[in-house]
Amino acid sequence: MSTPTPAPRENDFTAGPARAGSRRSFTGSTGDAALDVRIAELAAGISGVAEPALLLEMLVTSVRIGRMEIEPGEFKLFNRALKEMRHAEEVFKPWRNTRKVAVFGSARTAPEESEYQAAVEFSRRMREQGFMTITGAGPGIMAAGNEGAGRDHSFGLNIVLPFEAAANEFIAGDEKLVAFNYFFTRKLSFVKESDALVGFPGGFGTMDEVFESLTLIQTGKSSIYPIVLIDAKGGTYWRFWEQFINNHLLRLGLISEADLSLYKVTDDVDEAVAEIVRFYRVFHSYRYIGDQLVIRMRQPLAEGEPERLTSEFADLIKSGGMTQRDALEEEDDEPEMQALPRLVFRHRRRDYGRLRLLINAINQAALA
Repeated sequence: MSTPTPAPRENDFTAGPARAGSRRSFTGSTGDAALDVRIAELAAGISGVAEPALLLEMLVTSVRIGRMEIEPGEFKLFNRALKEMRHAEEVFKPWRNTRKVAVFGSARTAPEESEYQAAVEFSRRMREQGFMTITGAGPGIMAAGNEGAGRDHSFGLNIVLPFEAAANEFIAGDEKLVAFNYFFTRKLSFVKESDALVGFPGGFGTMDEVFESLTLIQTGKSSIYPIVLIDAKGGTYWRFWEQFINNHLLRLGLISEADLSLYKVTDDVDEAVAEIVRFYRVFHSYRYIGDQLVIRMRQPLAEGEPERLTSEFADLIKSGGMTQRDALEEEDDEPEMQALPRLVFRHRRRDYGRLRLLINAINQAALA
């Protein structure tokens, strides 16, 4: 089994300009000065809190929600959503440095169908590459993903429904199974914890997950990761989907041609595995420091490559050029990544399909 590059300790899935650790002050009030003091004293007296200013703000927000004239059902929604997010964070935390792939597809796919067998094979192969698998924990393709990965390398994010609510036999009862009442908190965990997304043929839910992930990446609200859409050998489900994308979205100018690089369609499991593994072979991760995009790599680029990439991807640069360098001072909160070389430039924060192409070029250049 090969070992992929360890995932970042904190997956900045929103690709935001600053981490929580950069927050130095707190603003906000309950509207009651005396109560503000009491809450501040409470927050300050709680040990083991990495971000006391954020804890204080959350406490104030909770009090303000409680004082609003809202229905009990809305109050319960806010509370349960936060509890679900907390529980999911606790479950994933022990494996935060392990790369993970999310597998989506129809809950109606039977074990004897070729799509099910392809999903089993794919997840088994990704386990051999050192990746864990995340599924929705239900039947069909979800069960196939957990079966192929095996219980020890699986997560299940189950949604409580009047039907299909029971977890599949390959993840049921496992400590890495999380039950969600809300789709939005479940989706958050999928996006936040995944380093790749794979879609097998499925219904509305599969389409929802694929299009939402593409939207988040295209708009820069999620860090770029591979999206691979897999058919069983000879299948046409995703080929017809791709035909719609090209004949309508691209033809009408509703997306750009570079956006087509954000996903890959294939009916070959080997090709699907290779697409994900290749993405992380040299590229490691990226984060923003102010308006600087800092791309971390497993090995440095050859002399002259930053200049070549500056010319080829000038449309991504706000000003200046691309520079290869060591870690920035602001990255001292990630000591385990200090040794990785960086490619740094001032990013225009748009055209994320082109940014994906830059990552592809970095992988190709470093391996040349």
